[in-house]
Amino acid sequence: MKTRGKNLTAISVILLFISGSCGKSFLDLHPYTQIPSEEAITNAADMQAALNGCYAQLASPNLFGRSLPLIGDLAADNVYLSSRNSGKYIAFDQNLITTNNAEYRGIWFDAYKAILRINHVINADLPVDENVGQMKGEAYALRALMYFTLVRTFARPFTEDPSMPGVPLVLTYNPSARPPRNSVREVYNQITADLDSAAEMIVSDKGSAHFSGPAVIAMKAKVSLYQANYQSAFDQAKQVIEEAQYKLLLRDEFLSYWASAKPHLPGDRRETLFEVSADEFSNAGSDELGYMYHQAGYGDALAGASLVELYGQTDIRAKLINAQKREAAENPAFVVNKYSHMTGDQDDKKVIRLSEIYLIAAEAAFRLHQEDKAISYLNMLVKERDPGKKYSSSGQRLLDDILLERRKELAFEGDRFHDLNRLKFDIIRKDGQHPATIPFSHPFRIAPIPEEERNQNQNIDQNEGY
Repeated sequence: MKTRGKNLTAISVILLFISGSCGKSFLDLHPYTQIPSEEAITNAADMQAALNGCYAQLASPNLFGRSLPLIGDLAADNVYLSSRNSGKYIAFDQNLITTNNAEYRGIWFDAYKAILRINHVINADLPVDENVGQMKGEAYALRALMYFTLVRTFARPFTEDPSMPGVPLVLTYNPSARPPRNSVREVYNQITADLDSAAEMIVSDKGSAHFSGPAVIAMKAKVSLYQANYQSAFDQAKQVIEEAQYKLLLRDEFLSYWASAKPHLPGDRRETLFEVSADEFSNAGSDELGYMYHQAGYGDALAGASLVELYGQTDIRAKLINAQKREAAENPAFVVNKYSHMTGDQDDKKVIRLSEIYLIAAEAAFRLHQEDKAISYLNMLVKERDPGKKYSSSGQRLLDDILLERRKELAFEGDRFHDLNRLKFDIIRKDGQHPATIPFSHPFRIAPIPEEERNQNQNIDQNEGY
């Protein structure tokens, strides 16, 4: 892998100025307040505080706190904005993306801010015992997640051409550097290397709000799927299903699972492999994801009728979508109730669940010409969602069924847009005020590099079409 582009640039320095009007570098933020970066981590307690800051950064409204899961459905075909709305995320509803798009700018800068914090943990010069190794392992997994997020958002999919421009790899802190973009392949290679390091170093289960060994293998399966490395995806998904002792979310637990706002404690291996936590003490308030769906909040984001009609009458997942009247707007308005907590302990955002691992195993098995295994994994999931349905399809119809169940299971969790990209499918929007067909070749299928970044870093090229 090329070594150029591994040092921080405007990607961290300017950014650091974005999250607020005070103009501070993010190195000045807690837990580094008034502590020079080279002195910030001197013992295991410092490292734990720094790692906590890394996890907290993921909950930013620009990241998993709101934008990532919302855009992943709104920019696709699952969700649209009500005709009566707060004015947020309109560019995605209308498919009018510019190089100064505020939401993509926030994702870029807050993701690199997270990476700088994560690098500080990884590069800390402490003797590595089991405790320090565990923390560094979690940091490697977090860095892999952030680069997976960036490359899915700002680059064409691996399945199109892995030699195309990806995002700059920043692995050490050097504010004077101006790194160019690494290729998509190089970014995925780094993601894989980080997950390999995480798998070797993580030895403890600290609950679903932290990366565990099984969560790392699950992430490997997802990353392999996005590279169309179906043998690895199948092997890794099978390993999680058979060896990790996680329990698939059962039908009679489904509604209470989504009604709970708390992460699972260590040893509680029900469904959630990793989630980004928000609680009563640390949340984004009205900038939380739930406010975009809940009618007591903004309530702007509505499920499309074309998605709702895919659920059968006995499908438990349909109970998370309710037909209501939105005053002076849609009637019916299909309201999403996956994120129901508006006060106190806010909803966590699921990053990877065991149900998705079953779907990865099913899709990978199909593509490896093992249809018997594919339909077996598919039906194991479906029987816990819709007891009236059992698939018996084959060939292209079986693949269509797997992808249909993936859409229904992961709706409102932020993967749909990226799935349509990796599959090279057109986006066909049938709902809301702006129905459209957005071909795979359309430039807005990936985000622009923010203008501010390019103004500070002349070595970073813009995506085509912007």
